[in-house]
Order: sequence, then structure tokens, then C-alpha cells
Amino acid sequence: MRSVYFVLMLGFITIFAACGGSTSSTSNSAGPVVKEGVAPVADNEVAVIEMENSSAFGTMTIELYSNIAPQAVARFKELAKEGFYDGVTFHRVNDTVIQGGDPNSKDNDPSNDGQGKSNKPNVPAEFSDIEYNSGIVGAARSTDPNSANSQFFITLKREPQFDRRYTVFGKVIDGMTNARIISGVKPKEGERPVDNVKIKTIRIEAKK
Repeated sequence: MRSVYFVLMLGFITIFAACGGSTSSTSNSAGPVVKEGVAPVADNEVAVIEMENSSAFGTMTIELYSNIAPQAVARFKELAKEGFYDGVTFHRVNDTVIQGGDPNSKDNDPSNDGQGKSNKPNVPAEFSDIEYNSGIVGAARSTDPNSANSQFFITLKREPQFDRRYTVFGKVIDGMTNARIISGVKPKEGERPVDNVKIKTIRIEAKK
């Protein structure tokens, strides 16, 4: 299992479901609670992803939903402010998602990309009934619903198999064209760009 903290429907096994609102249990009574019926409310701060090769990949601006996934948003903001994301890559890109946030992607060993995380505790699932449409930002994880940590992904189109199985904590409100440019980068080894698609920094800024 490599950097695939979430698994695509195309030939892979789909795992759990997305983020939060008012609470109701999932179909599996032992599984994580799914918040239902709560509309996302954007924080007064946004996250701006600035790419190292800005002329090619530009920036992406993400609104964040603390009312849906407070712990995931807090962790993302915390890591961004600490500079944790400076220099990580989008190590997994395809026509469904772009995924990044792994500190292992900073080293010279591509085989460990997707397996890393911060030194902070994992973040528990904050699933909701928000649909995974284009631009939704989700918390990547392993098969354990409560294993989200530092990695995140951006969906490029409607992906119903992710609904109620991965924590939604934001949405790209500017720069989706850049996300799609990143998704089409070639050449790739599997889903990993051969030439690193590197994040220069993620800034947390007041919403304008």
C-alpha cells in the first residue's frame, strides 16, 4: 500500500466515507459518525498553496470549513504555519485527484512517497454528507478511518465513492485550472510525477 491513503474505484477497493455536519451514525453502527444536514461555512481565513514553479502551476486558494471538520482544519492550519508543507510535492496525480502533504516526498527516495506524516497525533475521522464534487479538499488516510494526519487531496471531478468516507475540510475557490494542470503532468511513474511538482509554501491568510 503506497501513498494511496484513499483508494480509487478504478480497480482498487474503496474504503470509508467523508466529513461533517449534524450527527447521525453510518450504516455500520461501529463505524465513525457522519455529520448530516450542516452546510459548510467558510472560515475567515483561507489557505493559499503557492507552487515552486509558479509560472507553470500558479496558486490555489482553499476555503476552510471549521464548522464541518474543526480538528482537520486546525491541523492543516497548524502545519502550514509551521512551514511543514514547504517543499513537499504532489506525489500522486491522476484524473481524479491530486494528493500531497507527505514529508517523505522531500527526500530522494520516490518509493516511500505517500507513507509519511507529521510527528503529531493522527486526526480522528470527521465525516459528513458533503459530496465530493470538483475542488473539494479531503484528508487522506489509510484503511483506518482515524489515520488522517498531514496528507490531503483535491478532487478534480465528482467522486461519489469518496462520499461519507473521507473527511472534507475545505474547497478550492480559486485555481482549479492549476490543479488540473498538475493532474496532467507527464511523464509519470504510476501516479507520481517523474519531475517533482513541488509546493513552495502554504500560507494561511485573512479572507479578502
